Amino acid sequence: MNGVPLGWEVVIGLETHAQLSTRSKIFSGSPIAFGAAPNTQANAVDLALPGTLPVMNLAAVEKAIRFGLAIGAEIAPRSVFARKNYFYPDLPKGYQISQFELPVVIGGTIPIVVNGIEKTVQLTRAHLEEDAGKSLHEGLDSHGVSGIDLNRAGTPLLEIVTEPVMHSAEEAVAYAKALHSIVTWIGICDGNMQEGSFRCDANVSVRRQGDSKLGTRAEIKNVNSFRFLERAIQYEVRRQIELIEDGGKVVQETRLYDAGRDETRSMRSKEDAMDYRYFPDPDLLPLVMTQVQIDAVKATMPELQPAMAARFVREYGLSPNIAHALTQSKAFADYFVDCVAAGGEPKLVSNWMTGELAALLNKQGFDIRQSHLAPSQLAQVVIALQNGSINAKGAKELLHAICEKQGLAQDLSIDALIKQMGLEQVSDSGLIKKIIDEVLAGNQKSVDEFKSGKEKAFHSLVGQVMKASKGRANPAQVNEILKTKLNEAGAS
Repeated sequence: MNGVPLGWEVVIGLETHAQLSTRSKIFSGSPIAFGAAPNTQANAVDLALPGTLPVMNLAAVEKAIRFGLAIGAEIAPRSVFARKNYFYPDLPKGYQISQFELPVVIGGTIPIVVNGIEKTVQLTRAHLEEDAGKSLHEGLDSHGVSGIDLNRAGTPLLEIVTEPVMHSAEEAVAYAKALHSIVTWIGICDGNMQEGSFRCDANVSVRRQGDSKLGTRAEIKNVNSFRFLERAIQYEVRRQIELIEDGGKVVQETRLYDAGRDETRSMRSKEDAMDYRYFPDPDLLPLVMTQVQIDAVKATMPELQPAMAARFVREYGLSPNIAHALTQSKAFADYFVDCVAAGGEPKLVSNWMTGELAALLNKQGFDIRQSHLAPSQLAQVVIALQNGSINAKGAKELLHAICEKQGLAQDLSIDALIKQMGLEQVSDSGLIKKIIDEVLAGNQKSVDEFKSGKEKAFHSLVGQVMKASKGRANPAQVNEILKTKLNEAGAS
């Protein structure tokens, strides 16, 4: 099973921290901007100066509610903030404000598909909390001095916790991707993993098949890429199985994934809830949510991915697979809608988006929002294909040129760019006949093979004609005229 030795079962639960896209921190008015100079975005509350008190950011609460609604969870009518006590230099108060016994979001499910098999991942909870600061250990001076940057202290997080119901690294990654899609789709998190806006902790354990008791888990902390998440879990599974088979025991601990060495390594012993000495924060009142408030948030919810995919099938006649591919992200789906609104034929637009454009974006490492090809331009390309002013080969060249910014004047229309690049499709039947006559005269062997019934010879001749026309001849006309000429030659 997914590379796991026979006789063993893997059990995985994920805890994901999604940084909420508010303008200020969860309990203070400090701004949130990635990359600011150290300690320039921390006020007296963030620094835990005496006499300061936290004030709840309503926008963070509303984003938590949006998430709960998106996954069909229960929104707690009353939730409580607690103090999670631990002592790190980057935690000025000596505790983190989080939620423990009474979280704001309870339960919920997220569907995933792995190797064509559908599965539902059950969530335990999602709770609001503040982020800690950051310890800096490198590049400060040559004396081994560390620094503390408190810009991140107090940044609003939604910690999303699953039940231990996943049984392979592939399932864990599929869930993480589905969760990432949801939080970005509903606009509560920008999902930037490189900047730490979306990071996963994986609780991994193994047990003998047939055992009902969970094995001792190790937590892999702060993994910020899907590829690293998969590799970290795979390594940890191998490590635990080999340890047990060699007579050792897995200890409960927190581990870090070292991408350079492709291994996890011990960070510290894993604390239990009792180690944190949770107790209700006396400075914050319980968070009480009325149905009126929940309904107000519900009224602002966007159309969710499953509903949009179903609508694309219904309204545009697309296949379920294509509709699912188009709704892989809100930005990708919106791009499709904008293309169609600009006059692009839906099926042609979807084919180019999920084919050539998706491949280009993947090659460039771009999100659709970073593409140099505007939706209106793709719509114009599709229209040009339909009216015969360009063929598929020319359209592909044009897309590459625009997306890769190959010295084109970006303010020109697609028709003007087609002329600038010399990609106009040749539909002059007289010119095509002349090219075909020249190809037939120079490829007698292929002509004879076609006459003897070899269909491949026809395709070879089509290729020669397209090459002679520098890819600009109308393919449909080439096929029609070439067949006519070959059949005439065969009859004679």
